[in-house]
Amino acid sequence: MLAKLEAIFKRWEEIGVQITNPEAMSDMKRYIRMSKDYKELQPVVDAYRIYKLVIENIASTKELLAKEKDDEFREMAKIELDDLISKKNTMEEDIRIMLIPADPEDGKNSIVEIRAGTGGDEASIFAGDLYRMYTRYCENRKWKVDLIDFTEGTVGGYKEVIINVSGDNVYGQLKYESGVHRVQRVPQTETQGRVHTSAASVVILPEADEFDVDLKQSDIRKDTFCSSGPGGQSVNTTYSAIRLTHIPTGIVVSCQDEKSQIKNLDKAMRVLRSRLYEMEHQKYLDEIAMKRKTMVSTGDRSAKIRTYNYPQSRVTDHRIGVSTYNLPAFMDGGIQEMIDALQLAENAERLKAAGEEAE
Repeated sequence: MLAKLEAIFKRWEEIGVQITNPEAMSDMKRYIRMSKDYKELQPVVDAYRIYKLVIENIASTKELLAKEKDDEFREMAKIELDDLISKKNTMEEDIRIMLIPADPEDGKNSIVEIRAGTGGDEASIFAGDLYRMYTRYCENRKWKVDLIDFTEGTVGGYKEVIINVSGDNVYGQLKYESGVHRVQRVPQTETQGRVHTSAASVVILPEADEFDVDLKQSDIRKDTFCSSGPGGQSVNTTYSAIRLTHIPTGIVVSCQDEKSQIKNLDKAMRVLRSRLYEMEHQKYLDEIAMKRKTMVSTGDRSAKIRTYNYPQSRVTDHRIGVSTYNLPAFMDGGIQEMIDALQLAENAERLKAAGEEAE
């Protein structure tokens, strides 16, 4: 492990020298990639420095024990050695996880798309509940949320709502939410008090920047139209809403949240780039899906991943068989514990896979 960490440390030092070279700025795509690599290696380098110091202290303490004759000093040295060995073992477990190749998309911002599924009006209401849940979660994480597009339900909620989330390691956290979410409760529209089952789908896309996708303006058709819904006096009076059609693929993206046509165009372009980027990213997801069952960013959007049972105040994630019994707190954005459990299960599988490859 020490040899592997030393190699990473040398690589980190090399990148540090390269990005300070004025010539590095001439290739902006390469410069951004190196800066990202440098930042991602920093935690491993920090762990390496501490781990190396612990190993050196273990060696010096053993040397002291071999020479020291005083019983009191020997007892103190033995206690210190036990503590150091315990710390070394704990660090090795943590470092093994850190050394697993990370999903290259984890550090990206995300496009979150929530759509009502089966269940009619109740599905739209549930999609609205999920939108609020993710918005509250993002607020707790100090992430920025931008509403991109929406279609309101007839009795509340949304038939579809799309947001852009930006912050630190957004996709690395939210990617676990992709899939079909099912709700079991008495709908607002139900007069007999019967429990119904409805569903909404959630799609999490890593946000692509302009360096990830070669997007030609000649391949895009731009249409403008009047906004609908909230927006003040400009609604239905100015052509600020944008619809982009990518001619080669037929992908259509709309944005009407902003009063400014320029801002709506910028948001729509971000979504279009991300959807095009996802087409390539899907190959990667399909490959890892064959190896790991808990990896929820497999892109299998027909997979039922979670059930929200209101009568029993229970939320169950079907991928790892974990349930929590505080549904109101969960729906108020308290989803981090479930995400942590999914990450833990995934890391266990990745460690197992890495061990099998090493053998």
